[in-house]
Amino acid sequence: MLPTASDPIAPMLAKAVDTVPLPDKVAGGLSYEPKWDGFRAIVYVEGTGDDRTVEIGSRGSKMLTRYFPELVEAFTTLLPEPCVLDGEIVVQRGEAGAAKLDWEALSQRIHPAASRVKKLATETPAMFVAFDLLGQGDESLLDTPFGERRTALETLMAGVGHPLHLSQVTTDVELARRWLVEFEGAGLDGVVAKPLAAAYAPNKRLMLKTKHHRTADAVVLGYRMHTSGRGVGSLLLGLYDADGNLRNVGGASAFSDARRLELIDELAPFVERDANGDIVKGETDRSRFSGSKDVSFVRLSPEKVVEVRYDQMEGARFRHTVQFDRWRPDREPRSCTFDQLDLPTAYDLSKVLV
Repeated sequence: MLPTASDPIAPMLAKAVDTVPLPDKVAGGLSYEPKWDGFRAIVYVEGTGDDRTVEIGSRGSKMLTRYFPELVEAFTTLLPEPCVLDGEIVVQRGEAGAAKLDWEALSQRIHPAASRVKKLATETPAMFVAFDLLGQGDESLLDTPFGERRTALETLMAGVGHPLHLSQVTTDVELARRWLVEFEGAGLDGVVAKPLAAAYAPNKRLMLKTKHHRTADAVVLGYRMHTSGRGVGSLLLGLYDADGNLRNVGGASAFSDARRLELIDELAPFVERDANGDIVKGETDRSRFSGSKDVSFVRLSPEKVVEVRYDQMEGARFRHTVQFDRWRPDREPRSCTFDQLDLPTAYDLSKVLV
């Protein structure tokens, strides 16, 4: 029986590994594909003709349908039969020959106002990149091996066209390793390896993902307390731009309970205080995602340098929360500039899409 939006499927997940794995590490071999940096979505296309309905579920099974009317129309009109697709919603920017993914434009598509949703659907239209087929016709494919699901997906999507695309796949590990390097220039996030013989396993980490890992030295601008009220929850980081301005570039978190308390003591000498001796606090920019969240932080004098691990940049900020590596007492804060960052070579997104 075809899975339905009324009983949504949790997507199958991936476990992080340091390098693109060899195919003989998994029984039945591996299929490799690009790791897309967008909104994970499971799409339910039900019925036919005038009775056709479409629902777009997020990774957490929250429905995203209303935010992407252009995709709903595409699923309704372009797909030949009822189906359930697993894939990624992305937005691209740039002209043909120099296009790449645009996370910021994609994140702005989640807006409460219907008028704004309609406007953005025209100004920054989304694409859907399919990488798995979970049901077709009236049949569930959850227990079908991935290799067979992929073949069925290619048949279903043949000739469908933009804005619905297929993700590339290969069984050649050397090509996958090349993709890891080249495709980052188009804004992609890494490479995913999928067991060819595996059934679809909702909420299980059976896939393997390899992402980009780099290090950078940054100035610690401040810290936020942990939600428990005990210790440091996250560090705010900065880099100096070409004009000598210290700019907020993101944060580092994921500390153990013990480490959070240690950081309070380690950072105490750098806490800024006013004339009365009270701690000086700042506030980061509030976005629509912040809601009523406390965005204040304890200000630190820009003296402490930390080495962090990051995967990629989005404009002038770290794309994801970075990981604390070590303090760098040997580095001068003013040496922590954007120039140190390793930027990928540009790569045209159209060469990644099928």
